[in-house]
Amino acid sequence: MQFNRKSLSLAVALALSISMASQASAQAKGEKAAPKAAAATAAKSDGRISVNGVIIPQSFFDAMNRDREASGQPASAEITAAIKDELINREVLTQAASRRGLDKDPAIAAQMRMAGQAVLIRAYFDDFAKANPITDAQLKQLYDGFVSQMGDKEFKARHILVDTEDEAKALIAQIGRGESFEKLAKDKSKDTGSKDNGGDLDWGPAGRYVPEFGNALRVLQKGQLTPNPIKTQFGWHVIRLDDARDMKPPKFEDVKENFRQRAQQEQIARLVQDLRSKAKVEER
Repeated sequence: MQFNRKSLSLAVALALSISMASQASAQAKGEKAAPKAAAATAAKSDGRISVNGVIIPQSFFDAMNRDREASGQPASAEITAAIKDELINREVLTQAASRRGLDKDPAIAAQMRMAGQAVLIRAYFDDFAKANPITDAQLKQLYDGFVSQMGDKEFKARHILVDTEDEAKALIAQIGRGESFEKLAKDKSKDTGSKDNGGDLDWGPAGRYVPEFGNALRVLQKGQLTPNPIKTQFGWHVIRLDDARDMKPPKFEDVKENFRQRAQQEQIARLVQDLRSKAKVEER
């Protein structure tokens, strides 16, 4: 894939929040460094480019290069030049915005502070994940539970969803008298996702459904209708099993990273909940 200077500049723009976070920290404290002071501070970061006397810190280049590496782009002279152009453009625009006093606008200052929070939160989550890695043993336990829940068969089923048990019983009686399940589903079902297909739910394991529905599927024989309505959190179901077949679960190695992502999300959710439970939150 070929990149021109413009497209590369857009690609590296993903690191915008990093420079915003640095500015946000100053805004949160009500500080506005003079160009000379900013230049002196940046010089300590070994920056080699200045814009109107303000040195662009080397840490900005390093941050963009980390984003480049994370995206899988190899280092090249063209990308280095694009990063330099992007950082110069940002500094020029930041200074122009400051001269107009936009950095003093409360709404903009709030956005800058929130951008800084987002960067810091992401860094905190990354640090927590490194300190509390999800092990392969944990992932295997999650996988085994998933396989057990899914079972070794998948089912092709249809259903009609209604609001009351009496409606469902009436439908079972009508189907028993020879009326078309598919037509009744189209006319009566509350499930907008399947009613137009005659209640068809396509192939899927029993674990794909809420427990009451999945358990009903497991005991039906091919072509059989549930003799009584099945109640779930969604309402009352009349279910027909059209077919069943053996199902082979995916290999652990093929889905391990999916389970890792889910486990990390749950881990972060527990962390947030724990921190909130210990925090003193007041409304005034």
